[in-house]
Amino acid sequence: MKLHSTETFWPLKNSMANGYPSLQDSIATPILIIGGGITGALIAYELIRQGKKAVLVDKRDVCNGSTAASTALLQYEIDVSLHELIKKRGLKCAVDSYKNCKKAIYDLKAIVDQVKSDCGFEFKKSIYFCAFKKDIKFLRTEFETRKEHGLDVKWLEENDLKKIGLNALAAIESKSGAVLDPYQLAQDLLHFCKEKGMLIFDRTDIISIKKKAEKMLAITNSDYTITAENIIHCTGYESVEMISNEVVDLKSTYVTISESYTKLPPLFKNAIYWNTADPYHYFRSTPDGRIIIGGGDEEFKDAERRDKLMDLKESYLLKQFKKYFPKIDFIPDYSWAGTFGETKDGLPYFGKLNPKKNEHFVLGFGGNGITFSVLGMNSIISSLENLPHPDLEYYKFGR
Repeated sequence: MKLHSTETFWPLKNSMANGYPSLQDSIATPILIIGGGITGALIAYELIRQGKKAVLVDKRDVCNGSTAASTALLQYEIDVSLHELIKKRGLKCAVDSYKNCKKAIYDLKAIVDQVKSDCGFEFKKSIYFCAFKKDIKFLRTEFETRKEHGLDVKWLEENDLKKIGLNALAAIESKSGAVLDPYQLAQDLLHFCKEKGMLIFDRTDIISIKKKAEKMLAITNSDYTITAENIIHCTGYESVEMISNEVVDLKSTYVTISESYTKLPPLFKNAIYWNTADPYHYFRSTPDGRIIIGGGDEEFKDAERRDKLMDLKESYLLKQFKKYFPKIDFIPDYSWAGTFGETKDGLPYFGKLNPKKNEHFVLGFGGNGITFSVLGMNSIISSLENLPHPDLEYYKFGR
């Protein structure tokens, strides 16, 4: 599956800092991680931290799948609003999911510090604003629900927003948001794991997996085998190709990033923005003084169709930016498109698809992919050891 258009921003910015060999022999390992993006890197980090032996493989150069196209807008807010999620999944699952995503942002900061990553992690306020007048009632209900369940939120009126330069009728301000460079963090995590002794192979495509006695046998495109006691799939949207039941709707999404500003507009220094449109638009800055616009989703995943719309979508996103931030000039520098997926409840999928096989999945679908991956990291040991964990129940297959 072609997950994004040819040119995305993060690899161009960071170049290819670390290189890894392809697998050139058959090997055995207690744990095999398939997928070398941000999810696989976080899982690898946790296994190293827990003293586990593992091998990681990726069919591309590491970090060049969805991670390269991610805009890394870190929020505890899930694509499904809290008051709607309570209706879909019940009070405890919904509130825990929101609060655990909030905790995941702080967990991520601790990891960034531990591996000394130069990924530009910055805490930001998150401002969730009305796209249309009809959304005010919806947004007020969401505000009251979050406040009722102990989330630190503030209601902003139209005049409050105009003072900061945002053209919108109302908004919820949350203190717990962040941004980072996902490609750099994933590279730094993998380098950390390599230095701790983990074997990492890229350009190594697993084409089939078989159960062999009590172990799993992964076969590569070069006919080498990796024998493992457990396999962890961290292949994101590409996992739909091996999961028989439909768990996610794949779509196309679009991103435009500006040239660097000589002086970053003040309202982007301390906040990230997203709105109530469906699909929603989002706006954030980067550490090198650019602004990212994302959105314009389409209900298909075909790469050729997706890429033909690039110019049209860039124009559309620029109009959205000007609508909400009329006093800021935006000069586009790069645009790209990627595959994006939504689950019915906006939540990820963790654990075993088949209880009889030692194949585990960490699938952080949706706009919270990175924070969901942190949740998956926090529950992976329980999955490997067949121990109960609330997240393995909340986010199980067949729920």
